[in-house]
Amino acid sequence: MSKLGVVEDTLFVPLAGRIYASERCPRVLYDGKALSLKGALPAGLLAWDRQSQYTLLASASRSANMDRSVRDFLRRKPDGIVAQLGCGLETAYFRCDNGKTRWYAVDLPHVIEYRRELLPEPERESYLAGDAFSEDWLRQIRAEHPDAPLLVTAGGLLHYFEERRVLGLLGMLGRFGDVELVFDAVNERGMTMLRKKYMKQVGHAGAPMFFYVDSAAELTAKAGGAAEVLAEEPYYRHIPRRGLKPSTRVSMWVSDRLRMVKMVRLGLGERRETFTGR
Repeated sequence: MSKLGVVEDTLFVPLAGRIYASERCPRVLYDGKALSLKGALPAGLLAWDRQSQYTLLASASRSANMDRSVRDFLRRKPDGIVAQLGCGLETAYFRCDNGKTRWYAVDLPHVIEYRRELLPEPERESYLAGDAFSEDWLRQIRAEHPDAPLLVTAGGLLHYFEERRVLGLLGMLGRFGDVELVFDAVNERGMTMLRKKYMKQVGHAGAPMFFYVDSAAELTAKAGGAAEVLAEEPYYRHIPRRGLKPSTRVSMWVSDRLRMVKMVRLGLGERRETFTGR
């Protein structure tokens, strides 16, 4: 952990959430690979009493939502490839791989180095060290797959950057052909809660956060036609809630009711089919 900065340290939060869900709420998410890493994690990371069930399942729900998007994309475009920005210790490859897709995991060099220690590169997933907002990783992927449909995931990443940088990312992706981007976002009220409560509970109150989305349509308008909205839906819409604590179910209901957290899917470059959500 000493090699990681304040923001990069947050890569342990979703992993802890996936382990918790796999052990106690597998209907939300089951991640066998995350469970296999349990013994290799820093001491004290899995002290469940430091967080509420809701905060633990918030990150597991993000992975479950991302999985839906990946599987839908690969059903619609079986020749497509997947790139994960800010991959951290995400293990989606082991949950969603269809046996033939090429995967890419992109993160800062020291995070990729740490990732390799715990998760050596599997057969069809390549690790790319670099800045998610730089074209280098995208140019490398397009050099290997010039015309393939590309799904870019940015789970738990964009909150930490200013809107102008996110708009720059949309413009960059739009210049590289058939690309879809899926990410999680909060609205302005959700950002307030994220800063004041959630990040404090998970032990990262010092992580700076900037980007929020009140309306995906407004975001794409700011992008100047670089993107179109394929899907914008409440974060917990597809998350099974039976068996969860009443306080967790209430928090999920309130979040969805107020659109505090959402999943956003954008199309960039050439026109695409609309996300089915099935």
